[in-house]
Amino acid sequence: MKFFKPDASVFIPDGRPADEAFRRITHLGIGAHQDDLEIMAFHGIEKCYNSRDLWFGAVTCTNGGGSPRAGEYASYTDEAMAALRRREQEKAAILGNYGALVQLNYASAEIKDVATGRLRSDLVQVLKAARPEVLYTHNPADKHDTHLAVVFTVLAALRELPAAERPKTVYGCEVWRGLDWMDDGDKVPLDVGKRENLSMALIGVYDSQVEGGKRYDLATLGRRRANASYFQSHATDEVEQLWFAMDLTPLVADDKIDVAGFVLGHVDKFRASVEEKIKKYWVDKR
Repeated sequence: MKFFKPDASVFIPDGRPADEAFRRITHLGIGAHQDDLEIMAFHGIEKCYNSRDLWFGAVTCTNGGGSPRAGEYASYTDEAMAALRRREQEKAAILGNYGALVQLNYASAEIKDVATGRLRSDLVQVLKAARPEVLYTHNPADKHDTHLAVVFTVLAALRELPAAERPKTVYGCEVWRGLDWMDDGDKVPLDVGKRENLSMALIGVYDSQVEGGKRYDLATLGRRRANASYFQSHATDEVEQLWFAMDLTPLVADDKIDVAGFVLGHVDKFRASVEEKIKKYWVDKR
């Protein structure tokens, strides 16, 4: 594969030939930043971790140079931070037994310039090489612009593939906006309560973030446990930790479905449910 950025990299933790490593990928995560996949796609990482038949592949789109930093990392230049975060992502790939890791090394501004088609072209190459059954990416109601640019580019890349080569399941996962607001019948609850030690270790690899001013380790665990406890109000918890996803599979199965209409349909359903309860219980006594 020849990517647009000359310093894009392919890392195979167990040293297999790249073409062989990509062919074995069954679960693929495509995230904007280093550590996004360890936070939002742990469901896939854990499923593949000790399996002989399932392999997790990772694609990180940005170079990490614009990451926030504090403490001992406060003086790092963007170039030094980018180099550090790339190493951290490779460490996570080793720790998580990933089948393959691609780092495309774009600046966030380049990712958000979706009209160039460069990221889309790179992702098409990866998708054709891996042909995963399950794909994890950001959700299209996220509040982070780079995350949104990635998910919409992922959807565009998937729609370039022949129908037979597209994943059977595509999840849009929460990160910079939770999906608790979605109708319970629509949100996908992913059980992420197994191997908590592995999950914490994977996030802990990113010392530049955890010790550099962002406690993603505590925040991620807190959200997982909150999702599980607050998911059902009239039943005991069935699992200890949940991560919510939006099922994007319909957008990949049918190119005619309008992306904006699909996403806003979930928002409209949320608005309608809130409006219904207001009308049901609010009595204006003026």
